[in-house]
Amino acid sequence: MSSTALLTDQYELTMLDAALQAGRAGQRVTFEVFTRRLPPGRRYGVFAGLGPLLDALERFTFESAELRWLRDLRILSEDALAWLEAFRFGGDIYAYREGELYAEGSPVLTVEGTFGEAVLLETLILSILNHDSSVAAAASMISAAAGGRPVIEMGSRRTDTGAAVAAARAGYLAGLASTSNLEAGRLYGVPTAGTAAHSFVLLFEDEKAAFGAQVAAFGPGTTLLVDTYDLEQAIGLAVEAAGPSLAAIRIDSGDLDREARRARATLDALGATRTRIIVTGDLDDAVIGELANSPVDGFGAGTSVVLGLGHPTAGFIYKLVSVEGRAVAKLSPGKATTGGRKWAWRVPSRFEEVVAASPEAAPPGGRPLQVVVVEGGRRLPGPSLEESRRFHHRARSEVPPGRSLTLVRR
Repeated sequence: MSSTALLTDQYELTMLDAALQAGRAGQRVTFEVFTRRLPPGRRYGVFAGLGPLLDALERFTFESAELRWLRDLRILSEDALAWLEAFRFGGDIYAYREGELYAEGSPVLTVEGTFGEAVLLETLILSILNHDSSVAAAASMISAAAGGRPVIEMGSRRTDTGAAVAAARAGYLAGLASTSNLEAGRLYGVPTAGTAAHSFVLLFEDEKAAFGAQVAAFGPGTTLLVDTYDLEQAIGLAVEAAGPSLAAIRIDSGDLDREARRARATLDALGATRTRIIVTGDLDDAVIGELANSPVDGFGAGTSVVLGLGHPTAGFIYKLVSVEGRAVAKLSPGKATTGGRKWAWRVPSRFEEVVAASPEAAPPGGRPLQVVVVEGGRRLPGPSLEESRRFHHRARSEVPPGRSLTLVRR
């Protein structure tokens, strides 16, 4: 598999080089990942991307191709290049579980090691966690708005190919039922779904022929797209083609509440009382929430998921908080940080997150939030995607109606 070492910013390597020359690269340090603020309207964040990050970390090595390119670039000393050639991360990483909720200031990931090895990981960590956690938060809100009805993630065409796979995984983790992205199914086991678009209907001389061809290929268990021309007429043709045991129809346009009610009435009149109604078309949590009382059985959401409901980053930052056990912090106005290694606990009864400078400060009834995921450079076994999905469901069930997760420092 290809190296991930150059999925980084140049200044990570130049900082390493300067630290080597100053004799500081070997000093023991602690970096923490947290967000200063949640996007407007968010009551909590959802931590995601840890599994893909650990996968990428295992491939974070500088091989001959990467070293040759860096040497040709002439930005690093030979000592730094020799250091990179021998580099293997040997530190410790602590993190929240995937699917866990977090607040502003939550130390969702902690890296302990030498300055040289820890500083190199900044861009890789932030790139993956910022994207996946943003998608997971959006997916969690959309899933909650759906009220138990399944939501298909179908946003692959709205983002980069790699981001599409990552979004499908993060969306499933946070409660979406399936994805249209086959690579996410292959890599991560995410259930896949999808049947036909308007182009398939338009390929035929009329809807009767299109529906007949689809049913001939897949049987009545398929989903027929019924809004290419006239909705009621199409539903009649769909039931004629598949019979009253037709699994589902999909509506992708118009006033979805009105169209769903028309569709339900038409299906029932034709005896297709068990045929499900799926609606799609740039849905977000607000639109899905407005359809709470509509006869809709499932949803498809794309752009709003992969773009994080308009917030394509979780806002995580990676900050040095300790050098050789000494707390360090920025004092910059508007960007000040709190120094020192931190530990965190969730207190479900108060929906609080307690953060303290000592592991001995656990509050009564508090659930530890950080677990070791890399020890001495060795990745430890972790939960499966299905286990993390179930964990997120439990964590979300702790959220009181209308309450925001608050962080308390001790």
